[in-house]
Amino acid sequence: MFERYRRLLFSIAYRLLGSAADAEDAVQDAWIKWAAADRSQVADPKAYLSRIVTNLALERLRSTRHQRETYVGPWLPEPILTGGDAAEAVTDAESVSMALLVVLETLSPLERAVFVLKEVFGFSHAEIGEAVERSEAAVRQAAHRAREHVRARRPRFPADRARQRQATERFFAATTGGDLNALLELLSPDVTLWTDGGGKVRQALLPVIGAEKVAGWFAAMAGRSYAGVAAEEITAELIGINGGPGLLFGGAGRVIATVTFDFDEDGRIAAIHNVANPDKLGAVVGGKAYDVS
Repeated sequence: MFERYRRLLFSIAYRLLGSAADAEDAVQDAWIKWAAADRSQVADPKAYLSRIVTNLALERLRSTRHQRETYVGPWLPEPILTGGDAAEAVTDAESVSMALLVVLETLSPLERAVFVLKEVFGFSHAEIGEAVERSEAAVRQAAHRAREHVRARRPRFPADRARQRQATERFFAATTGGDLNALLELLSPDVTLWTDGGGKVRQALLPVIGAEKVAGWFAAMAGRSYAGVAAEEITAELIGINGGPGLLFGGAGRVIATVTFDFDEDGRIAAIHNVANPDKLGAVVGGKAYDVS
C-alpha cells in the first residue's frame, strides 16, 4: 500500500520543500511512521499517508527556514530531471516549474501546504484541514491568501512546449556562440537572472535584471572556466528539468550546473534560474527522471 502512494508522497513533499533530497527523507520518515502504525484503524490510506508526509515536510520546512534566509546569494530550489510525460502535462509541468517553486518560497509554510494540496492535488478543504490540523474555515482563508499571492507574482500563460524548446535551443546557441544580438532577441526587456552558487561556486549574489545586463553576463561567461572546469571541457545537454526544457552542464566527470527558463506571453525568456551549488545537483546526476505528476 505504501509503494502505491510513494510517488504521490514524494510529489507533495518536493513541492513543499523545493528539495529532492529533503523530500526523499520525508518519504522515508513517512514509511517509518506507516510501518509502526496500527493500519487496521486506517480507513483511507491515501489521506493518512498524505497527512503524515505533509506534516513531516512542514516540520522540515520550518526548521530550514532560517538557513534559507541566511543563504549566500539567491536561494533556488533543487532541480530535478523530469521525463516527457511531465513536460507534456501542462498543469503538472507548471506546478513543479522552478518559477512557481520560487514563488511558493514566499508563502508561509501553512499557506504553501494548503496551496499545494488544493491547487495541485485537488484535496478538499476538509481533507486539508485534517492534514494540517486546522479548521476548514482556516484552510479556506489560507487557500484564498495563497492563491491571490501566487496569481499576483506568477501570471500564467499558455504553454507552447515546442516554442519553449526552440527558444532554449536558440539561447544555448547564442550564448555558446557569443551572439549578443541573437541573445537579446530572446530575452524579455525586464528579464531576471537568478544564480545560486551557495557560496561554493562564484555566481551573482543579487538578481541580474534587464536584457542587456543578462546578455552581458552570459557573454562574459562564454569561453571562461566555470565551477573549476575549463571552458573546453564543459559539455551541455538539452534535457527536461522541472517540467520544461532546460540545460544540463557538465565537465570533469561531474554535473556543474543547470539552467531553466520561464517565458512571458510573447514566448520570450522572462526569467532564468541557474543552479550551480554542488549540494543541490545530486538529483540530476545519473539521469534519473522523477515522475511528479
